[in-house]
Amino acid sequence: MAIRRTDSITSFVIIISVWEITVRLFHVSPFKFPGPGEVGVALWELAASGALLDHVIASLYRVTWGYYLSVLTAIPFGMFLGTWYSARRIFNPLIQFLRPISPLAWIPVALIWFGIGDRPAIFLIFLSSFFPMVVFTMSGVQGVRRTYLRVADNFGLTGLERSIKVILPAAMPEIVVGLRITLGTAWLVIVAAEMIAVKSGLGYLIVDGRNALRMDRVIAGMIVIGLIGLCLDWLIRKLETLPYVIWSKRRK
Repeated sequence: MAIRRTDSITSFVIIISVWEITVRLFHVSPFKFPGPGEVGVALWELAASGALLDHVIASLYRVTWGYYLSVLTAIPFGMFLGTWYSARRIFNPLIQFLRPISPLAWIPVALIWFGIGDRPAIFLIFLSSFFPMVVFTMSGVQGVRRTYLRVADNFGLTGLERSIKVILPAAMPEIVVGLRITLGTAWLVIVAAEMIAVKSGLGYLIVDGRNALRMDRVIAGMIVIGLIGLCLDWLIRKLETLPYVIWSKRRK
């Protein structure tokens, strides 16, 4: 673990060094591409004023609501489709039709339906996470070993009890992968949505910096987005250590 952390720190140090050397060597204007020093100052200004924290909280608030709503609806629906063949035949073509449509294509619809504010952004996050999560869950359920289902039948488990005690734990590795991928997608979409639909958040911070010709703030916003993305991915990967996930992986 310590070696991995050292390697990660080393890679960031190398990137920052190459960045600084490139800017100085080619005399790049700060108005086009500022160096690490200028971006560091911009980050400090934003943090000291409290604006950075406000934007981060706004983005995380929207992602949390949209992502949780999608998870709470997509996993049960995916389990339902994975279990019932007839329902899968009816709904799967519709899901596969809607899933490739970019969530950003829904921005005009979201603005018309919900206006300006948090709700259109939350709606876009929901859409970006819902359909992929349904597919991952459905795939995980379909991949459950028939042996587990026969054992459940022998013990008299049916309906909801069977789904919670047997199908869900067995499908958990696939579901965790879906949770990780959809969270990353949600974080990408919220930044893009905030550039259009709201007046706060990290996406808005980048647009505001561009309009003010403050490229240092634009790059600062990008760095914060990347760092938060790393933290979110680290948190969601902790789900891989759950007993059900470890047990199911060993049985595959």
